[in-house]
Amino acid sequence: MAAGGEPAGAARPEAEVGRRRLPADRLGRLAEGRAPTVLLVVGVVLLGAGAVLAPALVPIALVFPLLVLAGLVLEPRRLAVVLGATAAVVLVWSPVSLLDPVRVAGVVVAVALVMWQAVLVARSRALVGTRGLGADRMFVELRDRIVQAGGVPALPTGWRATSCILSAHGDRFSGDFVIAHLAPGEERLEVVLVDVSGKGTGAGTRSLLLSGALGGLLGAVPAASFLRAANGYLVRQGWDEGFATAVHLELDLRTGAYSVGNAGHPAPAAYTSGRARWTVLEGSRGPLLGLLPEAEFPRLTGRLERGDGLLLYSDGVVETRDRDLTDGIDRMLGVAAMSVVRDGDVAREVCEAARSGEDDDRAAFSVRRV
Repeated sequence: MAAGGEPAGAARPEAEVGRRRLPADRLGRLAEGRAPTVLLVVGVVLLGAGAVLAPALVPIALVFPLLVLAGLVLEPRRLAVVLGATAAVVLVWSPVSLLDPVRVAGVVVAVALVMWQAVLVARSRALVGTRGLGADRMFVELRDRIVQAGGVPALPTGWRATSCILSAHGDRFSGDFVIAHLAPGEERLEVVLVDVSGKGTGAGTRSLLLSGALGGLLGAVPAASFLRAANGYLVRQGWDEGFATAVHLELDLRTGAYSVGNAGHPAPAAYTSGRARWTVLEGSRGPLLGLLPEAEFPRLTGRLERGDGLLLYSDGVVETRDRDLTDGIDRMLGVAAMSVVRDGDVAREVCEAARSGEDDDRAAFSVRRV
């Protein structure tokens, strides 16, 4: 007897119904692509007939857009039908065309290459599980959400903050990201700057997942526990390249008191208005996120007086292969100092002046009490 007094076999009819529905569901999914397949095959055949009967009016090159469209909207099995029809049309057209043999061979090679590209596109869409441009729209939406999460919320009077993310080689996806959260009442600001292992598009896919997870943790767990929670999440993922560095800032906007936690990340910098200079906040750091299940992350505390500021940044801002790290830090601090004098955007200026240039992802966040 099953729990709740239900017979153990009570669920079988429902399971059998589910099994009977599977073939119907599959037929339904197959039927979805039947009409486009038929239309594309008919289009290819009519185009081929026109190219054979009236070559001056219907060039065989018109088959190219049909192949591109087929690669976008059809799954690989149905695409094979369209490709077979295209191959038959080209074989019929070749001996009766008005072109010389060399140009005919060129057209055949071009058609074969476009057919192969259509296969690659269809396979890629099948792996993602979308058709047409759905996958592109999905990734664009995810990317835009990362950018939106990295936007700095409007701070109360007396505070100014900016952030900047620049990806390697101009890619639209970056392995670096910033998430900011302003607590209700505008009394407490939390920011985390993360550098996911790798760079560009390769790291961008992992940053999509990690940014969503950390965005849910930020402001939902105590600041002292944030990096431990983030580390636990990454450890559970078991990614081959699952490590990341991060720096987490908690700032009291009423008093200027702050605390910083560091997980294998470059040390943040602090600006002291009385001395008009930036200094690196050296202190104890925890390990990289995702390596040790029970890691601890000590925190550094301080206070921002009027005119003081903080700067968080990723290693792409200060590191480069042919330069010493100290040189990169000195350069960054010099750019930040000049930016404060000009009352500029510190985060963007240090990112744009990074010695690594476009060879690495760069991210920065700056906040100042004015």
